[in-house]
Amino acid sequence: MEITAPGLLLRPWRAADAPAVLAALVDPDIVRWNGQGVADLAQAAAWIARRADRSDGSHVSLAVTGDADGALLGAVSVHQIRDGNAAVGYWTAAPSRGRGVAGRALAALTGWAFARLDLHRIELWHAVDNPASCRVAARAGYRLEGTLRESHRYGDGRRHDEHLHARLTTDS
Repeated sequence: MEITAPGLLLRPWRAADAPAVLAALVDPDIVRWNGQGVADLAQAAAWIARRADRSDGSHVSLAVTGDADGALLGAVSVHQIRDGNAAVGYWTAAPSRGRGVAGRALAALTGWAFARLDLHRIELWHAVDNPASCRVAARAGYRLEGTLRESHRYGDGRRHDEHLHARLTTDS
């Protein structure tokens, strides 16, 4: 399964992605907002194996790569799939930030998820003090629905207020 977006290829995870995953997931910004507990190649390989295993139907996690060179640019996932609802998550490797990678990847995955997974609603949460994620959500058509007070403990160990964004299959 592959999904394309301008300049991007969203594809299943591969064991060979482990070095690039490790490099990305030790980045302080990813650790702060999306801590994954990956500190070595073995943990990166285990992380990939978990995301590649779609056997329970609860998630689809994809590597985001450049369509020309195949370089790992980030990750995007739809998870918590249940009863027509789901959530999305994403991260972008430091060298790829500020290029619209997350927004394009999220929009492509969202369109695919509505079409292929028979979803009605997809939610996206991010820390209020992470304005870049708010821009990504807006670019991908996720409407801001409100603020969840101290709703999630992020990688810095503190609880943060989060914005809740969502898209419905009926949104234009």
